[in-house]
Amino acid sequence: MTREALCAAAIQAMGKAYAPYSGYKVGAAVLTTDGKVYTGCNIENASYTPTICAERTAIFKAVSEGEREFAMLAVCGGKDGLITGAFPPCGVCRQVMAEFCPKDMPILIVTGEESHTACTLGELLPYAFDTNYIEK
Repeated sequence: MTREALCAAAIQAMGKAYAPYSGYKVGAAVLTTDGKVYTGCNIENASYTPTICAERTAIFKAVSEGEREFAMLAVCGGKDGLITGAFPPCGVCRQVMAEFCPKDMPILIVTGEESHTACTLGELLPYAFDTNYIEK
């Protein structure tokens, strides 16, 4: 799958977001190493704490289907479903990605209908707390 196709899947997922309180809609698409794509959107709640981000929705959907190896993730967002520049993953999403994704995995941050910037998970979260810190 191309980067552009994964970004397009994230944009499409953004349209399904449930964001009646903030108005910020976010979409994400994660690509597994075997070529499957799982999408997610943010889902808000009136008490905010139970709100879940698009990135975690996509990853959790994939993990719940048995996926454990990821190759790339795209994310986009903006007020009222319009992409408004870069909308990078929050800290909680970065930590979840650190649990399931390799540090060199590309993260595509969609900046427009046909544009994105790319970085790695390691660049987004350089000192991730991961399984290397857990005694087994």
